[in-house]
Amino acid sequence: MAKKSLLRRAGVLAATLATSLLVSAQAAEPIKIGSFLSVTGPASFLGDPELKTLEMYVEKINEEGGVLGRPLELIHYDDVGDASNARNFAGRLIRSDRVDIIVGGSTTGATMAAAPLVKQARIPFISLAGAVTIVDPVQEWVFKVPQSDRMAAERILWDMRRRGFDKIGLISGTGGFGASGRKQTLAVASEYGIEVVADETYGPSDSDMTAQLTNIRNTEGVDAILNFGFGQGPAIVTKNYASLDIDLPFYQSHGVASNAFLDLAGDAAEGLRLPASPILIPNSLPEDDPQKDVVQSYTQDYRDHWGSRVSTFGGYAYDGLMLAVQAIEAAGTTDKAAVRDELENIMGFVGVTGIFNMAPDDHNGLTPESFRILEVKDGDWMLVE
Repeated sequence: MAKKSLLRRAGVLAATLATSLLVSAQAAEPIKIGSFLSVTGPASFLGDPELKTLEMYVEKINEEGGVLGRPLELIHYDDVGDASNARNFAGRLIRSDRVDIIVGGSTTGATMAAAPLVKQARIPFISLAGAVTIVDPVQEWVFKVPQSDRMAAERILWDMRRRGFDKIGLISGTGGFGASGRKQTLAVASEYGIEVVADETYGPSDSDMTAQLTNIRNTEGVDAILNFGFGQGPAIVTKNYASLDIDLPFYQSHGVASNAFLDLAGDAAEGLRLPASPILIPNSLPEDDPQKDVVQSYTQDYRDHWGSRVSTFGGYAYDGLMLAVQAIEAAGTTDKAAVRDELENIMGFVGVTGIFNMAPDDHNGLTPESFRILEVKDGDWMLVE
């Protein structure tokens, strides 16, 4: 009888141990963070610092114990700036890699190509691209980090107006980002008492925009000029602008808010203004600025790890990953619906891009005021406001 009792107890202990081991194994399974980024190709100035940031902080988080006691696993693909590739990779992340959340999409085109798959699979997706169309109208499973192109237009127009400008010339790229930025600028200009009296465009492969800039310069009444675009185009526009010796205030969009743009444009960029996150001027922030510590910490981490300067775009990846981590921790699970709900309810999250306050009708959570106005002075960024 005693022998049977001992055997029964041993069986119970064995079953309990097996269950504990199974639970421990499940608990130790990695949380899979999926990503598709433009690491190479024409948008590599976006994707390269984004991937480096994700890699660096996934490693750092794992060294500190992971999330929910589980390590993070980054699974990423290089879409080379091609929307078709992005869609294919998003499908692979969802169906084959079975990721828990996606943080990626360097460009608007890549993001919009992946969005239908995300919706169908019902998986949280935090985009690193800028166009307002990503979250307006709101898509249930899609969020984004950067301020929208509409916000950038509003912030630029606000600065123009306070400087007394009421008639401007607009030049923009015909790609997704430039076309959307143009549309948003035209839509909100009148709200700031500003009239767009000249409207020129250039293609992604154009190597000289002298003709368009000459048309703007020759338009009567122009007070200032705004270029909306990203990639090589804005640097060419800036150099052409300087070559023509146009004596008008010049603005660029947040699409070129990086030190790489300064390297491309050189001395021609002197004096231009643009809206940007404070990541480019961490030491110029006042001591009581709530973003100062976060921005300085990210800047130092990136420089120490990679030996290079930070960019606004790497900052988007930092915020995207940390928003994902906060949502997973708040949910206490990787259940996709629960994580989505927590993302939608994030309030007061201090990132390097801004302070995020998400809501059911706002999957970006930022305001135009999160942009700082910067000016190029002596080859570097200077905080204007």
